[in-house]
Amino acid sequence: MKKIYLDNAATTKVDENVLNAMEKIFSDKYGNASSIHLAGLEAREELENSREIIARSINASPEEIIFTSGGTESNNLALKGIVGKKKHIITTRIEHDCILNTCKWLEKQGCKITYLDVDNEGFVDLKDVENAIAKETAIVSIIHGNNEIGTLQNIEEIGKICRKHGTLFHTDACQSYTKTKIDVQKQNIDLMSLNAHKIHGPKGVGVLYVRKGIKLEPLLHGGGQEQGIRSGTENVPGIVGFAEAVKIADKKYIEYMTKLRERLIDGLLKIPNTKLNGPKNRLCNNINVSFGNIEGEAIVGLLSDEGVYCSTGSACKSRSLEPSHVLLAIGLTPLAANSSIRLSLSRHSTIEEIDYAIEKIKKVVDKLRKLSPFK
Repeated sequence: MKKIYLDNAATTKVDENVLNAMEKIFSDKYGNASSIHLAGLEAREELENSREIIARSINASPEEIIFTSGGTESNNLALKGIVGKKKHIITTRIEHDCILNTCKWLEKQGCKITYLDVDNEGFVDLKDVENAIAKETAIVSIIHGNNEIGTLQNIEEIGKICRKHGTLFHTDACQSYTKTKIDVQKQNIDLMSLNAHKIHGPKGVGVLYVRKGIKLEPLLHGGGQEQGIRSGTENVPGIVGFAEAVKIADKKYIEYMTKLRERLIDGLLKIPNTKLNGPKNRLCNNINVSFGNIEGEAIVGLLSDEGVYCSTGSACKSRSLEPSHVLLAIGLTPLAANSSIRLSLSRHSTIEEIDYAIEKIKKVVDKLRKLSPFK
């Protein structure tokens, strides 16, 4: 049986070059980067070289790169670390769960959270952003590339609004990093979360970009690594793997995935009573579709039996039977939201895999519609 992996928004296959780069650290340069002997200094050099590569990719300075364990930690650090005298946070209803759950926790600590609505394509209204900013606003946090429906927010304009009002702007760019151009200077970004495992790097390593001059209260207290913002022995093999994944990312892969995405969308929309969720211009690897009156969980299960691996939405909520908060936020009914699946490509996807997936999805949808009590 063929195995067609179309769940790259959840995680990606680690690239062979990344594996090779990490193996050298595990076997040859395994010292603690905080040690002052030669083995430690060699590890430190690899760490700092990696920091520079990632910084350069977003037009930042190396000292503005803080290594973390992944996107969830970076998002938590950005919001919990910035709240001080100002106790107001602005975000949207379509953020990743780690942002929304952090905001729920902060509400219990006395913070006020404004949750902005989005339109039926997932875009936030820039006027709503500006109108929500108040004197007590500590930070605005709006996701760049949505992990479920692929919406790419206009972060440059959002950043301009925040700068105008003297408010910090954070964006979760875990899904969009290397799939679209990011320039923290041009796009007026103050803090930004990134991770490795969405771009063919290893799991368990991420970055929080922190613009020079911004002070954060650390979540973890210890030996003072990462400028005292993120204590803990650095994951040097993971960090080197992250940097290698950034090095091998290329614009040609964006163009390739976009063509495959359009081929998949065109094929799926030929199935009757099928709707594309989200905007036409979206993340290059993202497709989210509703099939009307059949369970997305059932679609995913039967497709897995056919060797096609996808999801109903965010991997973090894959075991929940609740409808996607993102799909509800863009106006889908609970029934339509529960009939949706997400397919996400990578640069390793092929035309043959896309055509095979379309064929199997048509087969599964037809089978389930014949069984469905909803007509």
